[in-house]
Amino acid sequence: MCGSWRSSPGEPMKAGRALCGPTCYREAIALLKSMTLLRRLRSIAIALAAVVALAAATAGILYAVFDMRVELAGSGLWPIVSFGDAEEHYETLELNRSQHYSRLLPAGPASAAAVSDAASAASDGAQDIYWTDFRGPRRDGHYTQTAVRTDWSAQGLDPLWAQPIGGGYASFVVAQGRAFTIEQRRDQEVVAAYDAETGRELWTNAWDTHFQEAMGGPGPRATPTWHAGRLYALGAAGELRALDAGAGDLLWRRNILEDAGAENLQWAMAGAPLIVDDLVVVQPGGADGWSVAAYRLATGEVAWHALADVQAYTSPMLATIAGRRQIVTVTAARAVGLDTVDGALLWEHPWTPPVVPNMAQPIVFDGNRVFFSAGYGYGAAVIEVTRGGDGFNVQEIWRNTRMKNNFSSAVLHEGYIYGMDEAILACLDAETGALQWKGGRYGHGQLLLAGDHLVVLTERGDLALVRAIPERHEEVGFSPAIEGKTWNVPALAEGRRLVRNARQMAAFDLRP
Repeated sequence: MCGSWRSSPGEPMKAGRALCGPTCYREAIALLKSMTLLRRLRSIAIALAAVVALAAATAGILYAVFDMRVELAGSGLWPIVSFGDAEEHYETLELNRSQHYSRLLPAGPASAAAVSDAASAASDGAQDIYWTDFRGPRRDGHYTQTAVRTDWSAQGLDPLWAQPIGGGYASFVVAQGRAFTIEQRRDQEVVAAYDAETGRELWTNAWDTHFQEAMGGPGPRATPTWHAGRLYALGAAGELRALDAGAGDLLWRRNILEDAGAENLQWAMAGAPLIVDDLVVVQPGGADGWSVAAYRLATGEVAWHALADVQAYTSPMLATIAGRRQIVTVTAARAVGLDTVDGALLWEHPWTPPVVPNMAQPIVFDGNRVFFSAGYGYGAAVIEVTRGGDGFNVQEIWRNTRMKNNFSSAVLHEGYIYGMDEAILACLDAETGALQWKGGRYGHGQLLLAGDHLVVLTERGDLALVRAIPERHEEVGFSPAIEGKTWNVPALAEGRRLVRNARQMAAFDLRP
């Protein structure tokens, strides 16, 4: 019988049926199959455990030896990996800046002579005074000073210069050949002036403050503002300083949270100071009529304060709507227009994102329309503000969820709105809100409009050039720029693209 089993594979199965019957045989076969499945599952589990152990060991080596850091992107769903711990970064930064002052780096024209007063600043001509505000001279993300290069090399763009920088999410402003920003260096907030041509540090003004939040990290958020030879800088914890832009000397200081009796926001003060005539307007968010406040440019004296709203993370804007010059801003609960002289409320419209207060800048267009957008599923809307009787009337024209600006603000070009729908670039018809296209996964990046192109700074620190057309998404250029999580708005002045994040800064020449 044994011999026959060897010669005929079917014989053992027949014998099995004969010996134990059909039921017994089926149970035996099922047992054998389950044992085979268990062996396979055990093998898979061992393989997975080996992979996990190898990954953990690799991550441990990368962390211990190479100082790997993992940061969450704005969505919180995927990581951005970089290397180097905070102490090493500060040591590198300090060495780099000491070389600046030791003249190991060449000085550009901006550092040949300091401009220390407003009269000298005005005499230098408007050509050198352009990108003085957050997102540009009108805070609308438009660059119109020169044409920009659109024939990017397939190998990418070479930086004019690149170097380390302190933490924070402020952008640059540029005037008279100098680039200004605010950053975190160890336990100090530091306003710094750089030669825009070489990146060389020219002066700093610092004070003891260290704001840090788990998701966003350390450092100030609000971009400084340049005006008439002075720089107005707001720190994460409310320190407002007026500085001489030539040498960095302190002219006056206030703490807007202390003045307002207000608590700081979860992600800190983020609104860039706005210059309106002889006032600097900020947003402390105090409940006792201190949501928005104005200080005298010359002295820092309080001129007026208004509203009792909890503040958001937008920056105030100066605009003319329905024929009335006014301050436009978005609080945690509503969009408002305020009188420039005394802060009186002119109009309001509810705008209440449920997760995080507003971060994206509004867009004013067609004389009396305003576009708003917010992330985390909230969407976008356009309102129309008209004069009626002794006041203003507000009507919502459209609202949808086709565009959800999170950290990034949109731009308007020839009747179409271009902006991030969370992490994907999108185009809407400004008149109707209809979606024209979506394309290009740039994360929670930032964008500016230059001519007929969008210059995008992605969340991973890359640069992309996209045609601003309603027909389709068309990327025509791409280049690595800086490494690490990048939420900072870029700046454009004299054809130079200035970019930064919490660890690196660089400049790129976009002149044709």
